[in-house]
Amino acid sequence: MFDHLGMVFRDLRMASAFYRAVLAPLGIKVMEDHTAADGTGWLVFSTGAPESPFFVVAGGRPSFWTDEHESARSPAHFAFRAPSRAAVDAFHHAGLAAGAANNGDPGVRRGRYYCAFLIDPDGNNIEAGVYADA
Repeated sequence: MFDHLGMVFRDLRMASAFYRAVLAPLGIKVMEDHTAADGTGWLVFSTGAPESPFFVVAGGRPSFWTDEHESARSPAHFAFRAPSRAAVDAFHHAGLAAGAANNGDPGVRRGRYYCAFLIDPDGNNIEAGVYADA
């Protein structure tokens, strides 16, 4: 199951206005706004339920969640919901063994969100994560 999907847009302000308008009637609103003064950054849209990111709208070449890993080399970012921290670790290990590049070691980001990032063989930023304290 996907945790969230993300797309990088050439103009974050335009994408922000567009998605705020079209997603509002669906009950989807901005959960987090990480827009930087230079026009890069990202917005996380959600249904409003706790720990329920749904869609990430990004601009420029932002670094998702932290500065410790680079953003996607393509405009696609896919995050898969994991059942446990051990599954996140196994995802990361299997990806490296299968030829992916490390794009962020397993660790806690955004409160209780434990995740890891890889760059797949086609350059997409993929992630697995779980909301768990341990």
